[in-house]
Amino acid sequence: MTMKRMSVAEALRAGIAEEMERDARVFCMGEDIGVPGGWGGAFTVTLGLEKRFPDRILDTPIAENGFFGAAVGAAILGLRPIVDVQYGDFLFCAMDQIHSNASMLRYMSGGALAVPMVMRAPVGATGRGAQHARNVERFFTGVPGIKVVAPSNAYDAKGLLKAAVRDDNPVMIFEHKLLYGSKGARTESGAVDATSEIPEHDYTVPLGTAAVKREGTQVTICAWLLMLHFALQAAETLAAEGISAEVVDVRSLSPFDFDTLGASVRKTGRVVIVEEGPVSGGVGAELAAGLAERFWRDLKGPIVRVASPDVPVPFAPVLEHAYRPDPARIVEGVRKALR
Repeated sequence: MTMKRMSVAEALRAGIAEEMERDARVFCMGEDIGVPGGWGGAFTVTLGLEKRFPDRILDTPIAENGFFGAAVGAAILGLRPIVDVQYGDFLFCAMDQIHSNASMLRYMSGGALAVPMVMRAPVGATGRGAQHARNVERFFTGVPGIKVVAPSNAYDAKGLLKAAVRDDNPVMIFEHKLLYGSKGARTESGAVDATSEIPEHDYTVPLGTAAVKREGTQVTICAWLLMLHFALQAAETLAAEGISAEVVDVRSLSPFDFDTLGASVRKTGRVVIVEEGPVSGGVGAELAAGLAERFWRDLKGPIVRVASPDVPVPFAPVLEHAYRPDPARIVEGVRKALR
């Protein structure tokens, strides 16, 4: 089997191109995604695709509510749009179209309408200040009718995107800015290596599934996006102390894969959930509640959450570093869970 190592940005680009070649109904729309000689969107994901698909890489005005509405209409009429926003924070400008139309029309029509659209959004603190840095997953996992995924590596990014394009429901894909692996003008300070060996054959990663990334016996660490990488680093530190931590990439934030998560909880009996973003009302809170309701007999102690404080993302680098959980804080969270 021929394999090629790709970054997350390259894998997403390859996935989009393959789906556009496979299905003429697939097209992309967003801000600055098809500028000739441009960056290919804010993080190079569509770089060069305007040359291969000149009529299907559509630049839009800075009017998120407008082009998300156009995407909903296109999806209802049988096309399969992939909609790109420059930063996840800007999804709120399109909230009416996402919440009131994309998520509801299939239900309101009794299944007569489908809304097969993919929404891609970069998230995460990267030195850009509060309005370009939030992890906004929490605002969409509670919206019935939308599936939400958050890949931590290039293999999953491509496979989840391809699965999302083929799904007849709206799917939100959150991508962390420090995992893209973009180059040149879009290189990110503090980036983490999320590259993967990508097979040349067609594949998908099923929506609604989690993945065990490290086997362990004493505690389960649940994380996604950048925090998954920090959780793996923490697990290495813990192993040196004789603590065996299992690390699960939650990956699907709506719906959760309680089969995979539950199997790990039954084995370890203790859970630490790691999330970038305010601790109150987060994805981690809903995951903790779901695990406690389903597996309380298996738990040997309280579920511990490691998350950001309830403040906007700071701009000053030293404060941003203090805001976002790191491997050391995850280690402390595990020690707390084991007390």
